[in-house]
Amino acid sequence: MSQIIDWFFQQYDGVDTHLIVLEITGSIFGLLSVWFSNRDNILVFPTGIISTAIFVYILWVYSLLGDMLINGYYFIMSIYGWYIWTRKVDADHFVPITSMDTKKEYLRSGLIFLGTLVFVGFVYTYFQKWNSWTTYVDTFTTGIFFVGMWLMAKKKLENWTFWIVGDIITVPLYLYKGLVFSSFQYLIFTIIAIYGYKAWKKQLNRPKATLLE
Repeated sequence: MSQIIDWFFQQYDGVDTHLIVLEITGSIFGLLSVWFSNRDNILVFPTGIISTAIFVYILWVYSLLGDMLINGYYFIMSIYGWYIWTRKVDADHFVPITSMDTKKEYLRSGLIFLGTLVFVGFVYTYFQKWNSWTTYVDTFTTGIFFVGMWLMAKKKLENWTFWIVGDIITVPLYLYKGLVFSSFQYLIFTIIAIYGYKAWKKQLNRPKATLLE
């Protein structure tokens, strides 16, 4: 056990203390955000905004440009999602959780994924960052997470499927990059996302009278 603990903290040798503190703080708020999303609670957005703002800075330092863009996009989509979730279908009920049931929704999701790959590929090319296999994985997961965030903001059940796939890929990616706390965070994200899918499915098409339960 001691060897595992030693290895864990060795990943942070030479890393500035403020970056470690920021990573832990961002991870905590990230976990809170996913937890609130699981519960269909509006607090998913303010906690998510704090987390993403922190990780935009951290990921820039670590040159994970794709994930940095993900968090910048999350920041914007959190504001958009906050607006969507607070809309009402009648005087007493808010927009319910629904599932993707039209070709237009599937087409839009596909275009977001492909558009993200092209955009992130351009960013990596512009900054000449195609120097590791992680950049290709990073680009792919960025596309997955962009779609997942879009669907979450629209309160679509399928958002959890994208989170689960992306999280599973990100756990070893961050571990390889030395972001141990973040890797552990994404492992927990995966578990929460599985439960989130089940919880949202039970609430499908049921408008809520409050968003703070």
